Amino acid sequence: MVLSLPEKLQRCRMVVLISGNGSNLQAIIDACHDGQIFGDVVAVISNQSSAYGLNRATDAGIEAVTLPHKDFPTRADYDGALSQHINQFEPDLIVLAGFMRILTADTVRQYRGRIINIHPSILPLYPGLNTHERVLEDQASIHGATVHFVTEALDGGPIILQGRVKVLDNDSKETLAAKVHIVEHQIYPKAIAWFSTGRLQMKEDAALLDDKPIDLRIESSD
Repeated sequence: MVLSLPEKLQRCRMVVLISGNGSNLQAIIDACHDGQIFGDVVAVISNQSSAYGLNRATDAGIEAVTLPHKDFPTRADYDGALSQHINQFEPDLIVLAGFMRILTADTVRQYRGRIINIHPSILPLYPGLNTHERVLEDQASIHGATVHFVTEALDGGPIILQGRVKVLDNDSKETLAAKVHIVEHQIYPKAIAWFSTGRLQMKEDAALLDDKPIDLRIESSD
């Protein structure tokens, strides 16, 4: 895919934060390589030394950093160290991709408008953890994922893009998670591509695409 880019636009520098497998990280790396995203992942940071996503980063020639949260006495201490590591890479965008830590308000404010997250539900439904189990318990017919800007409100920042899947009668939390992952791998690179080309921004607690409020039409994988 050939992108139409403004003159003198610099490639977007991204730091990705992970805690586990890093499948969304891989989707982002692939999208950078194939030209969908006008940017590069310059570092991957994990709070878990066992995170397989660190291997994905190393295999792609990206600097992989382990910063265990257990090494710090408080959340604020950890976030202070995390910010120092992030800042040394001078990123334009911080991407949370399965980073299982709630950032302090000071940290979020520091990166306001340039930190995004993907959450496995159609927000504002099911913020927090265990979304697949909760969807099944409620016998909901639709599930999905949401890309949003990160603010001090847990899973409450301005929504950028959403994708949905059907919940079938025979779905388990494992099959549902697998279907949601497919959607995540589609919508996260797309949202990042918008940011990388200057089309996406956050202003006054709203997500804007091409300077207009985003029309939240949910994309379906069906």
